Amino acid sequence: MTAAQKITMQSQQNAVEQSADQLIASAPPRGRGAHARIAHEEFFDYQPTSTADLPDPRPLVENLTRCVIEILAGARELEQVARWVTDDVYRTLLSRASISARARAARGAPAIRPNFSVGAPRISEPRDGVVEAVVIVTSRARARAVAIRLEGLDRRWRASAISVL
Repeated sequence: MTAAQKITMQSQQNAVEQSADQLIASAPPRGRGAHARIAHEEFFDYQPTSTADLPDPRPLVENLTRCVIEILAGARELEQVARWVTDDVYRTLLSRASISARARAARGAPAIRPNFSVGAPRISEPRDGVVEAVVIVTSRARARAVAIRLEGLDRRWRASAISVL
């Protein structure tokens, strides 16, 4: 097969793939009634949940705060909180945990479980299905504030933002 034949065959294959993609994109939704009108992304994306349908967020806020401090100290694995945080928060915590691990390695310090106390969370509800909380964490050396935003998604709370100050 010559080079010209290969190029012609490849361009024909690309045209067939593009036309198939256009047919799939323009195809009407299958089914009947209201379900057919729901877009694929809307149906399979996270579904918001009302605060009334969710449990009390206070225990989750306290436990998530404790876990985040231990993750940054290197005493807990990040995977243990993966189901309670969104993908963006997971990536941010992964980045911060790796920075903390490199800093400990440079100092030659081992990862130890920190001694700290978690204060009572201050919780506010800016809108239905969203809770924002601040928790003061005190240790012997210093005090830190942990701000957490929980959103009701798929009938459970998930942290959509966590900031350790």
